[in-house]
Formats: sequence, C-alpha cells, structure tokens
Amino acid sequence: MLPFASVVDAQESLGRNLTYLELQWFRHTSGVSDYMLYCYNIVFLFIIFNLAPLPLVLLDVLQVRAAEKYKLQPGVHNSRDAVWKCYKSVMLLFFTVVGPLQLSSFPAVRFIGVRMGFPLPSFAEVVLHLFVYFLIEDYLNYWIHRWLHQGWLYENIHRVHHEFMSPMSFAAPYAHWAEIILLGVPTFMGPAMVPGHIITLWIWIALRQLEAIDTHSGYDFPWNPTKLIPFYGGAEYHDYHHFVGGKSQSNFASVFTYCDWLYGTDKGYRYLKENNRKEMIAKAKLNSLDTSWMEIDSLKPFPNHHWKQTKLS
Repeated sequence: MLPFASVVDAQESLGRNLTYLELQWFRHTSGVSDYMLYCYNIVFLFIIFNLAPLPLVLLDVLQVRAAEKYKLQPGVHNSRDAVWKCYKSVMLLFFTVVGPLQLSSFPAVRFIGVRMGFPLPSFAEVVLHLFVYFLIEDYLNYWIHRWLHQGWLYENIHRVHHEFMSPMSFAAPYAHWAEIILLGVPTFMGPAMVPGHIITLWIWIALRQLEAIDTHSGYDFPWNPTKLIPFYGGAEYHDYHHFVGGKSQSNFASVFTYCDWLYGTDKGYRYLKENNRKEMIAKAKLNSLDTSWMEIDSLKPFPNHHWKQTKLS
C-alpha cells in the first residue's frame, strides 16, 4: 500500500510533482494492499485465458474457408468436443494450480524486491526488463522443455500437452499440473534476477501468455506483428514441434529460435523448409516463373502433402 495520505505527501516525499500516470496510480491504488496488487495477476490471467484464444479457436472449429490458406495443417481441425475438453482442463488447472500459486507466491515476490509504489517505471525501464525476462525465460524454458521430452518425463508429464498434434490457442496452457509448476520457474526467474515494478511484472505475465497463445494458434497470418521480431519462432515454428509429436527432438524454443540453432535441435525443421523451397522453385521453373522472390521464410504454410507424408525429428 502506498505510504502516503495524500498527493501532497507523495509529492513532498519525492521532491517533485507527480506525473499524470503517477496521479492515476495514486488514485487507483492508494487504498490497495501490496498483496492485492499482486493478486491482480489472477484476474488478468483469467481474462487472457478466456478471451484471447477465442477468435482463433472459432476459426479452427468453424473451419472458416477464408482462413484455411493460413492453416498450418490444412484440413486438420479440432472438434468442438476436443475444444470443450481442453477448455475445462485449462480452467481446472487455473483454479487448482495457477491461482493457488499466485496467491501463495507473494512472499517470494516481496523477497526479491518487486516494488509497488513510486516512482513508476519509465518506458525504457519496462522495455529493458521485458527484454531480459524474455531472454532468461527462453533459455531456461528451452532446456526444461528438452528435458521433458526424455523417457519417463515425457510419458508421465509432457505427453499431456502433446495430445494436440494440431495445436489450438486454448491448448497453450493445456498440460500436466507438474509441467505448469516446472515451466513457472523460468517465468519467475527473470523478475527474480532483475526485479522491477509490479506494473512490469503484470505486463510480463500477460505478454508471456499471449505469446504462448499465438504460437499454439495453428494459423500463420502474414500480417502478424510478431513477424517483425528478430529470431521469433511463432506459430509455424511450434506447430512443427507438435506435428512431429513425442519423438520430436526439434524446435524446443518457447519464444526465440537461437537456442535450437545453437544446439542443433532445429535440423529436421530446417531440412523440411529447404526441401519445400527447392520443390517450389523446381515447379516454378517448369512453368517459367520468376523464382528470385522465393525465400525460405516466404513458403508458409507448408503444402498439405508435406504435412501428411513427412514426420522428421
């Protein structure tokens, strides 16, 4: 809770006038405890889990013809029963695992030094912290995800998440409860190493969930703004991982692709992309078409016959 009785007290303590955003923060949080501010995460996550996946899930279930050319596994759609099963499982996890973890982890947040009051973080601070959080989470998530594809861990824990060979947005947090806890460690590690403001933490948790929803969407739209992010994997990159399934030793990265490239765990994916590119160029030459525009990343989605015939690890 802010330790000021009035705006005047806050300004005297800071030695300056409050900014517009700080005035809004004071008005909306002056009577709210730090614990309650932290628990707003639960509300934000509940809204994101319920609303953000809906447009893409509806495209999938309703099999909207206009969106079919952007489907990463053309002609493969999840049934309404599968979607309902997935949603119920995700909500059960939310109320029995995610929510309780949020409610009980406040002492850890307090211990690492996440601040709740003034000064509010600058735009540059928020961007810098988010960049660091994404890098830390991505690296640790890569190794935990890769570890979860080994033997007993896959069969007893990670296999649940791979029940959807053609992923959909609701399936982003669809997993075994133990996996939810394990993958929560990389998410928390960034703020633990570089603590910031609670606002930055809210944004971080929200963006991480939205990113997971995006990569599990099953669609690759050319106007997606994430295509402007260097080394961002995206839906196509992660869709390949789900398509290959439990035997996959490829595309473990959660956000960026550099770990898979560094450690050689994207070879199957790159082979398929290159094979697809060569086939497209060969067909174009037969028809006397210009092939100078054909880049590997331009060939999305994969042709349907590749998905049906090829399963590479």
